[in-house]
Amino acid sequence: MARHNLSTVIGFEFTRTIKKRSFWAVTLILPILVFGLGALVISANVSSANTADQQKNARFDFLYTDASGLVDPSVAHSYGGKEVASSAEGVEEVQIGGTPAFFDYPADPSKQTIRVYGADAGVFQNSKYSAVAQSLLAASVEEKLNSPVDVAILRGETNTATTTFKDGAVAPGFEAILPALIFLAAFFIVIVFLGNQMLNSTLEEKENRVTEMILTTINPTNLLVGKVVSLFAVGIIQIAVFALPVVVGYLFFRDQLAIPNLDLSTLVFDPQKMIVGALITIGGFALFTGTLVAVGAVMPTAKDAAPFFSVVVFAVVIPIYASSYAISTPNAPIVQILAYFPYTAPITALILNAFGSLPLWQAIIIIVELFALSFVVLRLAVRLFRYGSIEYSSKVRIRDVLGRRSGPGGGSGGRSGDGGAGGGPGAGARAAEPASTGTAVR
Repeated sequence: MARHNLSTVIGFEFTRTIKKRSFWAVTLILPILVFGLGALVISANVSSANTADQQKNARFDFLYTDASGLVDPSVAHSYGGKEVASSAEGVEEVQIGGTPAFFDYPADPSKQTIRVYGADAGVFQNSKYSAVAQSLLAASVEEKLNSPVDVAILRGETNTATTTFKDGAVAPGFEAILPALIFLAAFFIVIVFLGNQMLNSTLEEKENRVTEMILTTINPTNLLVGKVVSLFAVGIIQIAVFALPVVVGYLFFRDQLAIPNLDLSTLVFDPQKMIVGALITIGGFALFTGTLVAVGAVMPTAKDAAPFFSVVVFAVVIPIYASSYAISTPNAPIVQILAYFPYTAPITALILNAFGSLPLWQAIIIIVELFALSFVVLRLAVRLFRYGSIEYSSKVRIRDVLGRRSGPGGGSGGRSGDGGAGGGPGAGARAAEPASTGTAVR
């Protein structure tokens, strides 16, 4: 019957969650935002590129002086330029409207500023003057080179190919990092977007005043474990939905979004990295879920529990801000502290694992720590839920719960692990041992 109760809870919680409009609203908002922002980025990139080209290739009459001797008169003439005797004359012509622009090239343009003067054409259009002045100087220098190779080097049109070795073999580059980073993205997305659901998973029954009725038919351990498993299944759905815009963007809009062309056939799936990443993700998810479920069991309302979700988000975000240290100096004290502290360990360890900076012995310690602590926290959550299920107006004091003994005389009203609601006189009458077919009463 206990097994039947567990499957009933999992099926009920999973179905109830995915049928909520609010769940799909939160789940779909990120892909929609990604598509929307992607469209804006594509539009902005195209617009910026077109504007830069238009400004650089703009043609208008202008005057110039050249103390450097670098400007080629024939090139300047093709641009619409005419040399004048002095800077004062050129500035005066711009002021009286005799010419749209004047460029004053110093003796050493690499160290001195090129002075550009022009008729006001608007905040954004005024940049065309500087663009043409720089383009004219670059074109004149390229004209003097008379070598396509020199011109290509000057323009930065050269390519490089880097090969690195590790343990005598060619070391994989980003192709070995990307697969392991998938676990990092999955964990971050699920905790941030599903954390509030984790917190409210036990609070909803308390606020609806139905926990006493539920605990007469379902073992509290099975109830909470079922909620955790259902949340894990919901998290998989969210990850799949979030991954959709990434796949679409890579397949169809790679050039517009300036995404590097990555040959997926070259991806390196290091077995150790993938196994370690999966275990850290599962252990971290179990720890955060158990913690939020425990908080929900303690607090009487969602409003009281909300600040704890902010703490969880903070614990997830801090390692992201320290990711540069984790990548560049993985042995730094702050990185090691974050790697071993349970609530910052998942993100930090996943970053170290992806970039090959997490030794196997350290990975084993972190994995054992996460699973052991998640087991303890989940057991504590069950105990808190058993005793706090009927505390509708005040939060449960953990010290009082831990000080009680299960069974007769302990105030629980039932055996440890059974359906005793606990928490005060007459609690045993309100929460009997499981004796029904295991169907959750809502």
